[in-house]
Amino acid sequence: MKLLRRGSQDEPDETGVSQNDEDAVEESSTAARPAQTAKKGKPTPKRRDAEGRRGPVAPAPQTSKEARARRRSNRGTKEERKEAGAERRAVMSDRRSRMMAGEEAFLLPRDKGPARGYTRDLVDSRRHLLGLFMPMAIVLVLALFLAPGIQAVLSLVMLVFIVFMAIEGIVMARQIYNKVLARYPDTTERPISLGWYAFVRASQLRRMRAPRPRLSPGDPV
Repeated sequence: MKLLRRGSQDEPDETGVSQNDEDAVEESSTAARPAQTAKKGKPTPKRRDAEGRRGPVAPAPQTSKEARARRRSNRGTKEERKEAGAERRAVMSDRRSRMMAGEEAFLLPRDKGPARGYTRDLVDSRRHLLGLFMPMAIVLVLALFLAPGIQAVLSLVMLVFIVFMAIEGIVMARQIYNKVLARYPDTTERPISLGWYAFVRASQLRRMRAPRPRLSPGDPV
């Protein structure tokens, strides 16, 4: 029986090909067939369609003249640039005027805080010897050019003046920090930082101080 069954599998059919030969041909064709890639879900866009969505890309300028012309065209017309410049100047002028007026939102980081504002009021409410530093320096420079023979005398006078200014600055810084600490006991300002802030402001001319002084000499704080 087994012999008959084996012979029936190897027996060729009407076309002259046995069953085993058909299985071998089918396996070889399956192995030789390349694996199919998974579909992306949407067709790949054509190049002209992709460029149409992205917009045409301008070629790079070949010369410096072309680069300047392209930058000029990107900035807009002359009238547009003048209008933009006028708007920027107006905004900056408004911010500076608000800063000089002492508005907290427009102050520089060094001037922000109630302790710094109180320090400015204390400095502006008095006249200080430190305020004469810049005028004295200008006078010294002019005297050195006009009268070189008195250079030694002027240098000695300037040295004595600087010593007195340093003493006044140290005393003023200590007094101002004590007053600030009495009014704002929770302040995080350091004595050296606040004292230097008061020293620098006192050494400037009143009209050059920023923010603008709110008090005149002699006014109560």
